[in-house]
Amino acid sequence: MKKAVIFLIFLFSFLFVTDVYCCTSAIISGKCTKDGRPLMWKHRDTGELNNRVEYFKGKKYGFLALVDSPESDVPQAWAGTNSEGFCIMNTASYNLKDDDVPSSEMDKEGVLMFKALGECKTLEDFERFLDRHHRPIGVEANFGVIDAFGGAAYYEVNNNSWKKLDVNDSKTAPQGYLVYTNHSFTGRFNQGMGYIRYANARHIIERHLAENRLITPEWIFSDLSRSFYHSLLNIDLVKDSMLVKGSGFFVDQDFIPRKSTSASIVFAGVSEGENPLNTVMWTILGYPPVSVAVPLFVKAAENQPSFMVKGSESDNALMCDMALRLKENVFPVKRGNGEKYFNFSLLYNNHGTGYMQAIQSLEKRIFDKSAPFIEKVRDKEYDSAAFEDFYNDLFAGIEEVYRLLED
Repeated sequence: MKKAVIFLIFLFSFLFVTDVYCCTSAIISGKCTKDGRPLMWKHRDTGELNNRVEYFKGKKYGFLALVDSPESDVPQAWAGTNSEGFCIMNTASYNLKDDDVPSSEMDKEGVLMFKALGECKTLEDFERFLDRHHRPIGVEANFGVIDAFGGAAYYEVNNNSWKKLDVNDSKTAPQGYLVYTNHSFTGRFNQGMGYIRYANARHIIERHLAENRLITPEWIFSDLSRSFYHSLLNIDLVKDSMLVKGSGFFVDQDFIPRKSTSASIVFAGVSEGENPLNTVMWTILGYPPVSVAVPLFVKAAENQPSFMVKGSESDNALMCDMALRLKENVFPVKRGNGEKYFNFSLLYNNHGTGYMQAIQSLEKRIFDKSAPFIEKVRDKEYDSAAFEDFYNDLFAGIEEVYRLLED
């Protein structure tokens, strides 16, 4: 059996075909979460690995968004939440387009989400927004949306039409959640991409729920954003160290975290009737196995933590820069096909000295510190001193761990 697995891995490495610039995501209704509030997860894969967060004043609402660090000519958002508790993200789809609109008029997903965050309050607002949008829309994507009124749905959108899959509908999502990668369920059958990552995420969530355990943002980051389970090969690099003997390198293909991963976000929504400003945008900037989640709040407006936003001397966020420096060590080979391999033993090993092991320990402390703070500021006006003290304390712990890892 072991020989068969090794052969599959060997064969797999030579049949490498990448599907970069995609995403993995899920919307999880309150029936599956620990606090009864909805969660929405976006794990972003893209060609621009320098990401940061930024606050914007939209047409109607202020909002916090994940953006590419290099400034774009047209404002774009790649996930975000606004002052009304409306949260949106997307995954690219490759089986929805049904026209001959040229590629030069496509890839407008970021532009669409930027506008929606500034204008929409509810799922119904977003539906009207799509209906009145000029045609062709310029997208082929699955948009995930939650609002402060209990709404939670995916929208499969192409240039001319859209279809809604309601996460609160027991027929559509009988277990209370939906996973999306890079194909659409109402699109062309057996086309699209991301099927293995879809199976990875489904398997992990189903197994967790089958054990009568509920879902939290912390669990999503540790068990999904940093998962090295592969459903087709039926292996988990974390659980079977025998698979990563020798040099410690492995092929970077069809795991949820990949070289192309630039961020991972969990929107912790609110219950119906609750203040929408209680929404928390938990954000990992950079490659998740070597970066940590930080809670962000729209109520802080422009006063976001300095290490998560544009720096004074760079367009990049310090947190993303710190993560990318560690990531360079994980993907050290630049020539030939070397870029397709990563040093897993540097991330995780039997000695407990891997980057990911140190990061997850740090992140647990962040969640432990954040829980009482989130409760303290819930339903209260923004207190700049309280937020500044909180983020300064968080970053002191983060900086200490990264200093040790970089030595």
